[in-house]
Amino acid sequence: MEQHILSLSGLGRSFGSTRAVDAVTLDIRPGQFVGVIGRSGAGKSTLLRLINRLIDPTEGKITFGGTDITSLRGRALRDWRRDCAMIFQQFNLVDRLDVLTNVLVGRLADHGFLTSMAMRFTDAERTIAIRALDRLELAPQALQRAGTLSGGQQQRVAIARALVQNPRIMLADEPIASLDPGNATRVMEALRSINRDDGITVLVNLHTLDTARAYCHRIIAMRAGRVMFDGTARQLTDDVVRDIYGSDGLREFDEAITSTAAAPAQNRLTA
Repeated sequence: MEQHILSLSGLGRSFGSTRAVDAVTLDIRPGQFVGVIGRSGAGKSTLLRLINRLIDPTEGKITFGGTDITSLRGRALRDWRRDCAMIFQQFNLVDRLDVLTNVLVGRLADHGFLTSMAMRFTDAERTIAIRALDRLELAPQALQRAGTLSGGQQQRVAIARALVQNPRIMLADEPIASLDPGNATRVMEALRSINRDDGITVLVNLHTLDTARAYCHRIIAMRAGRVMFDGTARQLTDDVVRDIYGSDGLREFDEAITSTAAAPAQNRLTA
């Protein structure tokens, strides 16, 4: 598969008078594992939704190789969303359907309208889905209703669904925000394995510094819609974080780590 750079040029998105993303210019090289950090409202989720074209930019451009992503419509846009898979914080599974069918939904972009409506999948596609589930240690749950799974399991099903799209880029919007530390580790390890073994570019929004430093080749810090830092985990020192967010900001990140680790078992989603 030909490798392309994902380029954002002067990308912006306004909601009324609010600048959610403000003049963001970035190049994401193939195979990078990129963490995007920032306080709530910094523009992280909006940035990923712009890349996936779930929302349109107010200004600026997204390109991938020689393709202008911001101008895509119809089938070309559906193909882009297949190539640029999205994983959501709230999983976005269909609870009443079994796990295998939820994963197979990731194949619908390759189907025509009628087969998509009928949810008809080939034996080859079912094999691909089972392999993805097995890779994420969920093959035994293939015929179980998705709604009966724990939060950690559901997020791994969502990753399997993204994986069967055969994407070039995988976007993950706060994938571990609602998970306990053990499940958060399983999800991050799965994303790292996909990045390392498949060469898929991963962009993940995160709410703790420790996680970003542990897993990401590159960290982008946002504040008020703007990129305030773009560098390696080693370069993102506590002093840099204080410069960007102030002492209160560093304390917020530390408290996020502490509160996640100390949350009562009944308030956490477990495997």
